[in-house]
Amino acid sequence: MNDALLDPVEQRVLGCLIEKQMATPDYYPLTLHALVNACNQSTNRDPVTALGEAAVAAALEGLRDRQLVWIVDGPGCRVQKYEHRIVEAMGLSVQEAAVLAELLLRGPQTPGELRGHCTRMYSFQHLQEVETALEVMRESAPPLVAPLPRQPGTKETRYAHLLGDVPEGPAPAAAPAPSRAVPLEAELAALKEEFLKLRDEFEAFRKQFE
Repeated sequence: MNDALLDPVEQRVLGCLIEKQMATPDYYPLTLHALVNACNQSTNRDPVTALGEAAVAAALEGLRDRQLVWIVDGPGCRVQKYEHRIVEAMGLSVQEAAVLAELLLRGPQTPGELRGHCTRMYSFQHLQEVETALEVMRESAPPLVAPLPRQPGTKETRYAHLLGDVPEGPAPAAAPAPSRAVPLEAELAALKEEFLKLRDEFEAFRKQFE
Protein backbone atom coordinates (compact mmCIF):
# COMPACT_ATOMS: atom_id res chain seq x y z
CA MET A 1 0.00 0.00 0.00
CA ASN A 2 1.24 3.48 -0.87
CA ASP A 3 2.19 5.38 2.31
CA ALA A 4 0.51 8.48 0.88
CA LEU A 5 -2.89 6.79 0.93
CA LEU A 6 -5.23 7.32 3.85
CA ASP A 7 -6.52 4.45 5.94
CA PRO A 8 -10.29 4.12 6.53
CA VAL A 9 -10.26 6.06 9.83
CA GLU A 10 -8.23 8.91 8.31
CA GLN A 11 -10.68 9.00 5.41
CA ARG A 12 -13.64 9.22 7.80
CA VAL A 13 -11.98 11.97 9.88
CA LEU A 14 -11.07 14.05 6.84
CA GLY A 15 -14.53 13.64 5.32
CA CYS A 16 -16.15 14.75 8.58
CA LEU A 17 -13.99 17.87 8.81
CA ILE A 18 -14.87 18.89 5.25
CA GLU A 19 -18.56 18.16 5.83
CA LYS A 20 -18.84 20.07 9.09
CA GLN A 21 -17.03 23.11 7.71
CA MET A 22 -19.54 23.29 4.85
CA ALA A 23 -22.72 22.11 6.58
CA THR A 24 -22.36 23.61 10.07
CA PRO A 25 -19.71 26.36 9.88
CA ASP A 26 -20.79 27.87 13.23
CA TYR A 27 -19.51 24.73 15.00
CA TYR A 28 -16.27 24.45 13.04
CA PRO A 29 -13.32 23.79 13.71
CA LEU A 30 -14.06 20.66 15.73
CA THR A 31 -12.84 19.45 19.09
CA LEU A 32 -11.71 15.84 19.36
CA HIS A 33 -14.97 14.96 21.16
CA ALA A 34 -17.08 16.61 18.46
CA LEU A 35 -15.08 14.89 15.75
CA VAL A 36 -15.60 11.48 17.34
CA ASN A 37 -19.35 12.13 17.38
CA ALA A 38 -19.22 13.24 13.74
CA CYS A 39 -17.34 10.11 12.72
CA ASN A 40 -19.90 7.87 14.44
CA GLN A 41 -23.07 9.52 13.13
CA SER A 42 -25.76 7.07 12.13
CA THR A 43 -26.85 9.27 9.20
CA ASN A 44 -24.92 10.18 6.06
CA ARG A 45 -22.31 7.51 6.80
CA ASP A 46 -21.53 4.20 5.17
CA PRO A 47 -20.45 2.21 7.02
CA VAL A 48 -21.63 3.43 10.42
CA THR A 49 -18.70 3.21 12.84
CA ALA A 50 -18.07 3.17 16.59
CA LEU A 51 -14.64 4.80 16.74
CA GLY A 52 -13.07 5.74 20.06
CA GLU A 53 -11.09 8.89 20.85
CA ALA A 54 -7.77 7.04 20.59
CA ALA A 55 -8.46 5.90 17.03
CA VAL A 56 -9.62 9.36 15.93
CA ALA A 57 -6.63 11.03 17.64
CA ALA A 58 -4.24 8.65 15.84
CA ALA A 59 -5.93 9.45 12.52
CA LEU A 60 -5.56 13.17 13.20
CA GLU A 61 -1.83 12.70 13.80
CA GLY A 62 -1.52 10.87 10.51
CA LEU A 63 -3.37 13.64 8.69
CA ARG A 64 -1.22 16.28 10.40
CA ASP A 65 1.89 14.48 9.19
CA ARG A 66 0.55 14.88 5.65
CA GLN A 67 -0.32 18.52 6.36
CA LEU A 68 -3.98 17.85 5.64
CA VAL A 69 -5.10 18.83 9.16
CA TRP A 70 -4.02 21.65 11.49
CA ILE A 71 -4.56 22.28 15.18
CA VAL A 72 -6.37 25.50 15.98
CA ASP A 73 -4.98 26.67 19.30
CA GLY A 74 -4.97 30.34 20.15
CA PRO A 75 -6.36 33.05 22.44
CA GLY A 76 -9.82 32.14 23.69
CA CYS A 77 -9.40 28.43 22.85
CA ARG A 78 -9.85 26.37 26.02
CA VAL A 79 -9.46 23.09 24.14
CA GLN A 80 -7.65 22.10 20.97
CA LYS A 81 -9.70 22.12 17.79
CA TYR A 82 -8.96 20.70 14.37
CA GLU A 83 -9.51 21.92 10.83
CA HIS A 84 -8.67 20.38 7.47
CA ARG A 85 -6.35 21.94 4.91
CA ILE A 86 -7.19 19.80 1.88
CA VAL A 87 -9.04 22.55 0.02
CA GLU A 88 -5.91 24.68 0.04
CA ALA A 89 -3.59 21.72 -0.52
CA MET A 90 -5.52 20.41 -3.53
CA GLY A 91 -6.99 23.70 -4.80
CA LEU A 92 -10.56 22.41 -4.58
CA SER A 93 -13.66 24.38 -5.48
CA VAL A 94 -16.68 24.26 -3.18
CA GLN A 95 -18.34 21.78 -5.56
CA GLU A 96 -15.31 19.51 -5.60
CA ALA A 97 -14.94 19.68 -1.81
CA ALA A 98 -18.57 18.61 -1.34
CA VAL A 99 -18.17 15.70 -3.75
CA LEU A 100 -14.94 14.57 -2.11
CA ALA A 101 -16.50 14.71 1.36
CA GLU A 102 -19.40 12.53 0.20
CA LEU A 103 -17.10 9.96 -1.36
CA LEU A 104 -15.03 9.86 1.82
CA LEU A 105 -18.10 9.44 4.03
CA ARG A 106 -20.22 7.04 1.97
CA GLY A 107 -17.93 5.40 -0.54
CA PRO A 108 -18.46 5.04 -4.31
CA GLN A 109 -21.54 6.75 -5.73
CA THR A 110 -23.12 7.73 -9.03
CA PRO A 111 -23.37 11.39 -10.07
CA GLY A 112 -27.09 11.28 -9.31
CA GLU A 113 -26.49 9.94 -5.81
CA LEU A 114 -23.82 12.56 -5.19
CA ARG A 115 -26.14 15.36 -6.26
CA GLY A 116 -28.75 14.25 -3.73
CA HIS A 117 -26.37 13.52 -0.87
CA CYS A 118 -24.35 16.74 -1.21
CA THR A 119 -27.34 19.00 -0.57
CA ARG A 120 -26.44 19.70 3.06
CA MET A 121 -23.04 21.01 1.92
CA TYR A 122 -23.69 22.40 -1.55
CA SER A 123 -26.83 22.42 -3.69
CA PHE A 124 -26.00 21.29 -7.22
CA GLN A 125 -28.51 22.85 -9.60
CA HIS A 126 -27.93 20.35 -12.40
CA LEU A 127 -26.46 16.87 -12.76
CA GLN A 128 -24.02 18.31 -15.28
CA GLU A 129 -22.50 20.39 -12.48
CA VAL A 130 -21.70 17.21 -10.55
CA GLU A 131 -20.26 15.56 -13.64
CA THR A 132 -18.09 18.62 -14.33
CA ALA A 133 -16.70 18.55 -10.78
CA LEU A 134 -15.95 14.84 -11.12
CA GLU A 135 -14.20 15.39 -14.45
CA VAL A 136 -12.02 18.17 -13.02
CA MET A 137 -11.06 15.95 -10.08
CA ARG A 138 -10.41 13.04 -12.41
CA GLU A 139 -8.02 15.10 -14.52
CA SER A 140 -6.21 16.82 -11.64
CA ALA A 141 -2.61 15.98 -10.86
CA PRO A 142 -2.69 13.68 -9.03
CA PRO A 143 -6.23 12.52 -9.87
CA LEU A 144 -8.62 12.55 -6.93
CA VAL A 145 -11.45 10.38 -8.29
CA ALA A 146 -11.85 7.54 -10.75
CA PRO A 147 -14.82 5.76 -12.33
CA LEU A 148 -15.44 2.16 -11.32
CA PRO A 149 -16.52 -0.67 -13.62
CA ARG A 150 -20.27 -0.70 -14.01
CA GLN A 151 -22.15 -3.24 -11.97
CA PRO A 152 -24.23 -5.78 -13.88
CA GLY A 153 -27.67 -4.44 -14.71
CA THR A 154 -26.83 -0.78 -13.98
CA LYS A 155 -26.60 2.15 -16.39
CA GLU A 156 -24.82 4.78 -14.28
CA THR A 157 -21.13 4.80 -13.47
CA ARG A 158 -20.03 5.00 -9.84
CA TYR A 159 -17.04 7.11 -8.83
CA ALA A 160 -14.59 6.52 -6.00
CA HIS A 161 -12.04 8.84 -4.42
CA LEU A 162 -8.36 7.98 -4.78
CA LEU A 163 -7.17 9.11 -1.34
CA GLY A 164 -7.29 5.51 -0.16
CA ASP A 165 -7.20 2.07 -1.73
CA VAL A 166 -9.40 1.90 -4.81
CA PRO A 167 -12.47 -0.23 -4.02
CA GLU A 168 -12.66 -3.55 -5.80
CA GLY A 169 -15.21 -3.99 -8.54
CA PRO A 170 -18.53 -5.66 -7.82
CA ALA A 171 -18.25 -9.17 -6.50
CA PRO A 172 -18.59 -11.75 -9.27
CA ALA A 173 -22.03 -13.23 -9.58
CA ALA A 174 -22.45 -16.42 -7.64
CA ALA A 175 -22.07 -19.54 -9.72
CA PRO A 176 -25.45 -20.94 -10.71
CA ALA A 177 -26.63 -23.83 -8.64
CA PRO A 178 -25.88 -27.19 -10.25
CA SER A 179 -28.71 -28.16 -12.55
CA ARG A 180 -31.12 -30.76 -11.21
CA ALA A 181 -31.87 -31.98 -14.74
CA VAL A 182 -29.13 -34.62 -14.90
CA PRO A 183 -29.77 -36.11 -11.42
CA LEU A 184 -33.53 -36.23 -12.11
CA GLU A 185 -33.01 -37.99 -15.41
CA ALA A 186 -30.84 -40.58 -13.68
CA GLU A 187 -33.46 -41.08 -10.96
CA LEU A 188 -36.24 -41.50 -13.53
CA ALA A 189 -34.19 -44.02 -15.46
CA ALA A 190 -33.56 -46.04 -12.31
CA LEU A 191 -37.25 -45.96 -11.36
CA LYS A 192 -38.25 -47.03 -14.85
CA GLU A 193 -35.81 -49.94 -14.73
CA GLU A 194 -37.11 -50.98 -11.32
CA PHE A 195 -40.72 -50.75 -12.57
CA LEU A 196 -39.97 -52.94 -15.58
CA LYS A 197 -38.25 -55.49 -13.36
CA LEU A 198 -41.24 -55.58 -10.98
CA ARG A 199 -43.62 -55.93 -13.95
CA ASP A 200 -41.68 -58.89 -15.31
CA GLU A 201 -41.68 -60.55 -11.88
CA PHE A 202 -45.43 -60.00 -11.55
CA GLU A 203 -46.07 -61.46 -14.98
CA ALA A 204 -44.01 -64.54 -14.08
CA PHE A 205 -45.92 -64.91 -10.81
CA ARG A 206 -49.31 -64.55 -12.54
CA LYS A 207 -48.50 -67.23 -15.12
CA GLN A 208 -48.09 -69.77 -12.32
CA PHE A 209 -51.88 -69.68 -11.84
CA GLU A 210 -52.98 -69.80 -15.44
